[in-house]
Amino acid sequence: MPAHRPEPALVPRPTKAAFRSGHFTFDRTTTLRVDPGAEPAADLLRTLLAPATGLPLRPSPEGQVVFALDAQLSGLGEEGYGLTVGPHAVLLRAGHPTGLLRGVQTIRQLLPPEALSDRPRRPGRWQVPCAEITDIPRHPWRGAMLDVARHFQPVSFLRRYVDLLALHKLNVLHLHLTDDQGWRMPVAAYPRLTEIGGHRAESMVGPAGSDTYDGIPHGGSYTRAELVDLVAYAQARGVTVMPEIEMPGHVRAALAAYPELGSNPDRQLDVWTRWGVCDTVLAVHRDHVLDFCTTVLGEVMDVFPSPYIHVGGDECPTTEWTRSPAARARAAAEGLPNPEALHGWFLGRIGAFLTAHGRRPTGWAESGGELPDDFTVITWREPAHALRAVRRGHAVVSAHYRATYLDYAQSDDPGEPPAQPGAVVDLRAVHAHDPVADDLRTTASAQVLGAQAQLWTEFVSTPAHVEYLTYPRLCALADRTWTGPTDWSDFLARLGPHTDRLDALGVRHRPSHRSGEEAS
Repeated sequence: MPAHRPEPALVPRPTKAAFRSGHFTFDRTTTLRVDPGAEPAADLLRTLLAPATGLPLRPSPEGQVVFALDAQLSGLGEEGYGLTVGPHAVLLRAGHPTGLLRGVQTIRQLLPPEALSDRPRRPGRWQVPCAEITDIPRHPWRGAMLDVARHFQPVSFLRRYVDLLALHKLNVLHLHLTDDQGWRMPVAAYPRLTEIGGHRAESMVGPAGSDTYDGIPHGGSYTRAELVDLVAYAQARGVTVMPEIEMPGHVRAALAAYPELGSNPDRQLDVWTRWGVCDTVLAVHRDHVLDFCTTVLGEVMDVFPSPYIHVGGDECPTTEWTRSPAARARAAAEGLPNPEALHGWFLGRIGAFLTAHGRRPTGWAESGGELPDDFTVITWREPAHALRAVRRGHAVVSAHYRATYLDYAQSDDPGEPPAQPGAVVDLRAVHAHDPVADDLRTTASAQVLGAQAQLWTEFVSTPAHVEYLTYPRLCALADRTWTGPTDWSDFLARLGPHTDRLDALGVRHRPSHRSGEEAS
């Protein structure tokens, strides 16, 4: 009797999947029949499989592998797909081109892990099991935020990061481009933002509250062409790159480049070498500062077609405004109760600017109630803040720090690399995070778009460290946001074989789950 073949371990788990005996074999004679509009998905499959397999997957009207777009499949939504694998043919169907891109990633996971390698593998049998799969995501927003402001990462790594997001059917790369410690996006109207703001003298290396510095200069910025290419690369994989340009706080790097943007134009600041929250902020009461912000955001929108533009908005000390006669006068002229209210007034102006240009302003919500009504809010402090934001009418992305902040250590093992001081965020905590908590199910749960993970890089300087902190925890978030609640033991059972795929891709992930440590 033939040996029993275990059910393929897919991450995230498909909505419905039935596996049967038999398999389809991809070889050099395999051709693709592609409907009009489905060419991007066929191109993606060729691109992803060519390095390891060398298979040409040429187009043919009689192709055994069919990519079909069918507008009548409206029940699959924008990202859902149906995949049928038989011994002699493969049919991938969707109602929208993005759904076909998601199905391509499932085909990759059904192949042997070696097919994911970026190097040629010994010719073998590139087989996928016979199956019937219907797959529809639970949440439309499934993202990961990567902070490249604290520690710059090369664009080649960002492309790799996008590839790994796409493999796990994550669809938003939130790119944190500016902060007190660095400005990474070029702005033609303000070249010193990267010339000066993109470089700092050194970094604090000790724990929070210490004064230990490494003495090592750090810098880097992207070119406009690099960012445009990254956006196109991500779009080809069904990933949206959402830029974040911090304002009105977290702007020390901008003030180092252009002191006139601050409340004290004669003060020369450095790009901040500390971590935490800097008390120097934009002088939002001055019209030229508003002009600066809209000019910067105009260039951002030229590069990033994302419907969402993130402007930070949180952790903004107001001390400089309360001490400024000009700020107090502007607040009074605008009918505001005090200078602190300039925060909401400013974000309202910025939000209106983005909305007028067809974009959706997005910001961090510290309490769920401090952002203007037209903002999409990302809540991170407390789960209850998501409920408060929903009741105010906001669209919400859940990012509770105790479950989605991957800069925290994955365990209390003293051998873990440097991490953000604070509680451990282990694999199980990420897997247990439900964007739609119980208190939202009876209200407007449709306003909760989904969830995303965050990786702040105060203590993370290399791509290898980024990957170690990201995987396998991001696998858990992908499973939760695409599939919804899954049994913990079921997830672990699938994660074990899935790690073989990460290994084939050369992902420098944390290996502890193989020992069963996470099962406790």
